[in-house]
Amino acid sequence: MSATGLPAFWPMFGGKLPGFIHIPSPYPYRFVSDDPSVSPGVAAANLLEKAILKDGAETVAAFIADPVQGAGGLIVPRDDYFPRISEICRKYDVLFIADEIITGFGRTGRWFALERYGIEPDIIAFAKGITSGYIPLGGIGLSKRVFKVLEQAPADDRWNHAFTYSAHPVSCVVALATIDVYERENLVAAAAAKGKKLLEGIRQLASLDHVGDIRGVGMMVGLELVEDKATKKSFPASLKMGARLFKECCKRGLFSRIRGDIYLLAPPFVTTDEQIDRIVNVVGEAVQAIRATA
Repeated sequence: MSATGLPAFWPMFGGKLPGFIHIPSPYPYRFVSDDPSVSPGVAAANLLEKAILKDGAETVAAFIADPVQGAGGLIVPRDDYFPRISEICRKYDVLFIADEIITGFGRTGRWFALERYGIEPDIIAFAKGITSGYIPLGGIGLSKRVFKVLEQAPADDRWNHAFTYSAHPVSCVVALATIDVYERENLVAAAAAKGKKLLEGIRQLASLDHVGDIRGVGMMVGLELVEDKATKKSFPASLKMGARLFKECCKRGLFSRIRGDIYLLAPPFVTTDEQIDRIVNVVGEAVQAIRATA
């Protein structure tokens, strides 16, 4: 909870633990760079280097991030962000931990999202997609470098956890069956192709009033509502525009997720082209329905 960048999760656990530092999100729609000498993506990544140098590299164990921020509002970083992040982590011997719990196992049109940049993290966290959500299973993958350190550590010094359901056989069997289906039915490639169609469809709504930004990768697409498109000014929270859009979509048979005034879409990999067209139409109708209340 202390590692998350969502402050709403901190108080219920007694506040954020010391030693956790956060840097601003690389949010392309809203990130403002103060360094014109580099691209906005690199400028956002350079904030990590500044944070490391401020506290001292010897005090920083790891950097953790989602390749695509899901709960943060479906934020897809610029293409040069994570390559620079990886470079900084290597430079200062900081472990790079990728939270691929949402993005892993095909959601972005690749088995893992960081493949898009040719990056291999030191530790990767996964869940959800590994069983298609049919049964709970989560885990981590370690790079050879990290695994070697753990393997060679004296028995009394090894990192240890005693999870009650570690390697639960039913969950693991479901995971293997799911991976088999992904491979046999070529669903990861399907997610890439259908995700492109979904994103292109939702982008047709960009001209509508109060549609500020549309973004996505694979079967993850987000539409952000704003009060003023020119200034990117957000609606007052009291208007609950995202909730209104959610309600209008539900009226029309589409149930998805909102994060503030951002409508998030992550349909199944087996969604048909006809269903994608229907999703686009419903969202478009719903956006127009709430215009009168803006």
